[in-house]
Amino acid sequence: MDKQKKKTIRRKRRRTGIRKHLSGTPSRPRLAVRRSLNHIYVQVIDDMAGKTLCAASSREKGIEASNTGNAAAAAAVGKVIAERAASAGVNEVAFDRGGYRYVGRVKALADAARKGGLKF
Repeated sequence: MDKQKKKTIRRKRRRTGIRKHLSGTPSRPRLAVRRSLNHIYVQVIDDMAGKTLCAASSREKGIEASNTGNAAAAAAVGKVIAERAASAGVNEVAFDRGGYRYVGRVKALADAARKGGLKF
């Protein structure tokens, strides 16, 4: 098995472990992060109702970033998701990093969302 497949399997195992203990409720929805090579995606999800309350990604036209796969773009997405969550009436979330390590783009997104008013 090559190195990339091992990394993917380990990330999926971490993600499963996180999701056993983390669930989005109406009072505290889940802030789920998905990271690809070139973009970052985030959703605020109420798992009890099975609905996405709001979402943002680095692929949107409103995100001002020259490069969409770096920490600056992730911070811009964090700022946007904080604004959209506030307009949806959400001010406190449970952070689901999706099995990714809390460094780089994931950390930049979380810090920008906190700065925008979301409480983790």
